[in-house]
Amino acid sequence: MVHPVLQYWSVIRFGVQNTLVYRVNFLFQAAFNLIPLFTGLAIWRTIYGEGTSAIAGYTVTQMLSYYLVAAMVDALTATTEDDWQIASEIKDGRVSQLLVKPLDYLGYRLCLFVSGRAVFSLAAAIPLGLFLFLNSACLLPCPDVLHLTLFAFSVLGSALNQFLLTFLMAMLAFWVLEISTFSFILLAFQRLAAGLMFPLDILPPALHKILLFTPFAYQVYVPVEIYLGRFQRCQAMEMVAVQGLWVVTLYGLARAAWGCGLRRYAAVGG
Repeated sequence: MVHPVLQYWSVIRFGVQNTLVYRVNFLFQAAFNLIPLFTGLAIWRTIYGEGTSAIAGYTVTQMLSYYLVAAMVDALTATTEDDWQIASEIKDGRVSQLLVKPLDYLGYRLCLFVSGRAVFSLAAAIPLGLFLFLNSACLLPCPDVLHLTLFAFSVLGSALNQFLLTFLMAMLAFWVLEISTFSFILLAFQRLAAGLMFPLDILPPALHKILLFTPFAYQVYVPVEIYLGRFQRCQAMEMVAVQGLWVVTLYGLARAAWGCGLRRYAAVGG
């Protein structure tokens, strides 16, 4: 009998092989993702160039560094078509084939997510790395080893956070015929509330505080703030701990949604 670890490793290898077919697509996608990043940097350079010394405590270099690090975090953690693939497997009945295999479906999809992120990150390394090199004067280094270590953990937490939210969204396929509207809403809200478009602390304090009580702030904003050292050591560790609690919570919700969905799937003859 094959060891479970080897089974999941085989899934990752299979996912990498399949995803490599689209490596050129990923390369172009990564290159086009630099367009809004370039636009954002240009806008903030213009704003600070008009005599503004600091905005919400950010100097011009800190603000530009925020966007550059956010781009790195997004390349490493963002989901792509996982929700569409899961929903398609449920609607087409292909999930039945996976249920009879000695694999946990959530673990199976997580392995495919990891393989997809690995290939996309490698493809994005070329255009993003070149862009970072050309803007290296605007990229601040992480202040110390502790913040860098916490940043690494927070990037991992961000990836799990986004995958589990996507998995939860895909579970709607057990109840509705089309999840595209819900997926677009989630994607739009993530871009705004995760801090990908701007640092969340430039928002009114009350709204900023509310967003810190959601899982979205821990997808981009918190990892970037840790990297920049805008959180003191104790606060940075607290943020990583809260991020971990969100991952555990989302995992529990994903498990519950999968269980409820399977009962409905069996009830209608899936």
